[in-house]
Amino acid sequence: MKLNKQMWLIIAIILVGIAAAGFILKADKPKVEAGHGDHAEHAEEEAGDHAEESGGKDEHADHAEEGAVEKDTIEKGLAEKRPEHGEAGHNHEKDHMALSTNEKAVAKNTHGEHAKMSQFTKGPRGGKLFTEGNYAVEVTIFEQNQPPQFRLYTYLNGKPIAPTSTTVTLKLSRLGREAQTFKFTPENDYLVSKVTVEEPHSFKVDIDATYAGKAYEFGYDQVEARVKLTAQQLKQSAIEILTAGPANIQSNLRLLGEIKLNTDKAVQVLPRLAGIVESVAGNVGDKVKKGQTLAVVSSVSVAENRGDLAAAQQRLSLAKTTLLREETLWREKISAEQDYLAAKNEVQLAQIEVSRQQQKLSSQGIGGGTGTRYTLTSPIDGVITRKQISMGQVIDMSQMVFEVANLSTVWADVNIPTKDLGLVKVGQKVTVRAAAFDLSTEGTITYIAPLVAEQSRTATARVVLVNDKANWLVGLPVNIDLTADVTNVPLAVSLEAIQSIQYGNVVFGRYGDNFEARPVELGRRDSKYVEVLSGLNEGEQYAAGNSFIVKAELGKAGASHDH
Repeated sequence: MKLNKQMWLIIAIILVGIAAAGFILKADKPKVEAGHGDHAEHAEEEAGDHAEESGGKDEHADHAEEGAVEKDTIEKGLAEKRPEHGEAGHNHEKDHMALSTNEKAVAKNTHGEHAKMSQFTKGPRGGKLFTEGNYAVEVTIFEQNQPPQFRLYTYLNGKPIAPTSTTVTLKLSRLGREAQTFKFTPENDYLVSKVTVEEPHSFKVDIDATYAGKAYEFGYDQVEARVKLTAQQLKQSAIEILTAGPANIQSNLRLLGEIKLNTDKAVQVLPRLAGIVESVAGNVGDKVKKGQTLAVVSSVSVAENRGDLAAAQQRLSLAKTTLLREETLWREKISAEQDYLAAKNEVQLAQIEVSRQQQKLSSQGIGGGTGTRYTLTSPIDGVITRKQISMGQVIDMSQMVFEVANLSTVWADVNIPTKDLGLVKVGQKVTVRAAAFDLSTEGTITYIAPLVAEQSRTATARVVLVNDKANWLVGLPVNIDLTADVTNVPLAVSLEAIQSIQYGNVVFGRYGDNFEARPVELGRRDSKYVEVLSGLNEGEQYAAGNSFIVKAELGKAGASHDH
């Protein structure tokens, strides 16, 4: 029985030892967490304050309950550090984790690491909200009706503060580019940098802010219009990689034009006198000879003019008879010389009137004879290209009724955009090709109009084409290929590299395994290369042949326009 009492005593001592060890471990646990940095120390102080405000705990309370209260107090203190920013429904645990990550990043940066990636949440302005302690900066990119620019909003304890109270510098780093520094000035309720944030908005950002004498550092990465392709994937897809640099560009222009009449060899036929059309002998497309009858017209004026000629001829005949009689009488000394001279003068006047009437009829295209009819004839050898006359029609002297043109030569009129005027010169050789069928010929630019059309903003150049076989039909649309001089440009890429996405024309630059869209401004081009005026640097690698595969991969990735 005595032995049993000793055993119970030993068991009791062991149990007391275990309980004491458990108490020591629980009492040490908050001290271990506090040892991880300022964040834990601040949490411990917050926990102490909370305990003091609530009147404290009984020193003889259960240790497990005390540990749970202390843990809750630390989390509450961390949550109080996060400023409110108007976002409903945030998960408290996620916000606590984000803040802890942010503070760890701050601690890491203070140990000398240059690039600091900070945790952020969505801010009241829809931007990226970075928080340290009770101070916060929201980064936005504003681009409504203007080029994109950074706008920064600052907060203290979740409340907006004056932008003049903060000094900010932002460093933006892109793949394959030198870092770009943005300075900010106060404007309204934000800080703004007037420098444009070029597309795509894919970069690493480092922010240095100073408020109330304290420095804050934040950073983030933003990826847009970027895909990753390994060397194996490039090989499988047969994507050609080239390097941007100088190139010789042969300025080949393809211009639009139209075959037109050579107006130097086209004649319009107009009526000489008003009248009624009795018959029409010619139609559009008919080949005619000079003097060939095209139409017959009946006109009262013709009868009048022919009557005037007949009257003049009668007066001339009478005057000649009178002159003959007076000359005989004067020679026989029967009449005076004065009568002879007067008769001679009448003959001369009658001859003048006859000649005038004949010229009048001739100018009207009317021959001698009687009646009211006269004929319209072709003035040249050629083809009837227009007809505006029909039988029974009443016509007047101002109306064009036929057009006859010599089609042995025609004009190819070329429309030249203003941007290409510097490449086109008189005397240049061109190739004219029919747009509708297989027909081409060589020619030379003989004329460039000195004026630019107001609406089309194009100038007209002219090529004279030989048309002995009548293959070049008037009105036929044509393409004119012009080869200008070879020009060396400082920066060019393969024509196959140009793709079109939301930013317009882009080239996919290669940076390691990454391909990123580079919006480019293009200049002159030929069948192989295109000049790059801006958007790409010399020496940069880019996707050339099969670059459309990179575009397709970008579409699969669902690249977004993230601000």
